[in-house]
Amino acid sequence: MTEIHSKERIRWACRRGMLELDVLFMPFVEEAFDSLTKEQQAVFQRLLESDDPDLFAWFMGHEECKDPELNGMVSLILDRVRV
Repeated sequence: MTEIHSKERIRWACRRGMLELDVLFMPFVEEAFDSLTKEQQAVFQRLLESDDPDLFAWFMGHEECKDPELNGMVSLILDRVRV
């Protein structure tokens, strides 16, 4: 039961103020989050604590995140949700 509650909180945290971020995060959580290791899930949750302008810049390739773990998660998400 805690896992479902936690997943619901993660889904809620994925709802951002920018549509560009929503279309990246929501499919990733639905399709890939459960297959991540516990460590990767923790990094993803830490990524969600970042500000929208930073996230937007990282995902659009305008800037590179200086945190190697977060930067790796950005790359993983982009690889998983690209069509």
